[in-house]
Amino acid sequence: MAGRTFAIGDIHGDAAHLFKLLSCLPTLDEGDTLVFLGDYVDRGPRSREVVEYVRCLHEHTPAKVVALRGNHEDAWLRVIDKGWDEFVIPPGNGCLAAMRSYAGGKLPAENEMPRRDELMVLTSGSFFPDEDVDWFRTLPYWYEDEHAIYVHAGLPRGPDGFVHPKDVKAPIALLWCRDMDFFANYRGKLVVFGHTGTQYLPPELSGYTPEDPTDLWAGENCCGLDTGCGKGGFLTALELPAKSVYESR
Repeated sequence: MAGRTFAIGDIHGDAAHLFKLLSCLPTLDEGDTLVFLGDYVDRGPRSREVVEYVRCLHEHTPAKVVALRGNHEDAWLRVIDKGWDEFVIPPGNGCLAAMRSYAGGKLPAENEMPRRDELMVLTSGSFFPDEDVDWFRTLPYWYEDEHAIYVHAGLPRGPDGFVHPKDVKAPIALLWCRDMDFFANYRGKLVVFGHTGTQYLPPELSGYTPEDPTDLWAGENCCGLDTGCGKGGFLTALELPAKSVYESR
């Protein structure tokens, strides 16, 4: 008999919502799996704490822990390896908040730009400790079990339909794609994803509280869990196969 899987949406540096959500879950055992959909950092005030907690969680729970790569972890690796000022400088990406959670400093105000003395550290990503960078590099692009396929962003379409993650030639697409075609027309094994805020997904296609566009989004064969944590929203988990929903609000 397959165990329970609890998929958890984008956290974005909001440790308070993470801990609140985990406290709402039933007691976990060795047959259970926690799948985090990525985006542990940026925007919220406590990126460092979130990364350390999720990175070490397997030491403190009997459940299996799967932490997927999000586009923000992927972007920071690009920053560290090659530089990517276009990602770290815009305030909307929340990178300054992540840096200050590691290096010290208050949460930036909306649209606040980095100070001159912060630019070098921010644009190099040198504030991340080695153990966190090494962990980012190990994060897988996808996971699959008896219940669903789990990816950060979604599945790309190929010539013969939507492509299973194992067959995607450029797995970075699993982290960055944002395609209404997938949300509306994917049919197949359930796909659980984050990345695109549920408020931006078509509410008329959701079978779960369509009157509340900020809530979990449940399409025909795919389910979106990015309910705005770290951006003024809350954190959501989906339990499979029961399809129970847990929230931090």
